[in-house]
Amino acid sequence: MQEDETITKYSDRIALIVNKIRSLGEEFFDARIMEKVLVTLPERFKSKISSLEESRDLSQISLAELMHALQAQEQRRALWLENVTEGAVQMQSLQSNKDKN
Repeated sequence: MQEDETITKYSDRIALIVNKIRSLGEEFFDARIMEKVLVTLPERFKSKISSLEESRDLSQISLAELMHALQAQEQRRALWLENVTEGAVQMQSLQSNKDKN
């Protein structure tokens, strides 16, 4: 997975690759797909994977479940970054107003 790629785009790309492999008549089991996905995820998802490993048996969840969990984390991270950015802008504005007075 490329560092700036979203989980949704990554998931779509994986599905396309898997479908192509399967259309060639190859057996490509979900467990193997999960294994490949888990080792190609960027560092930013490591804590979520660890959390999932501790709470569930990853061999018992579907690829779709994994992708949904990662999408939820990605959305929370985006909201957090947005809030941090907004807070920084507000602080700059306050500092600028303070400096003018």
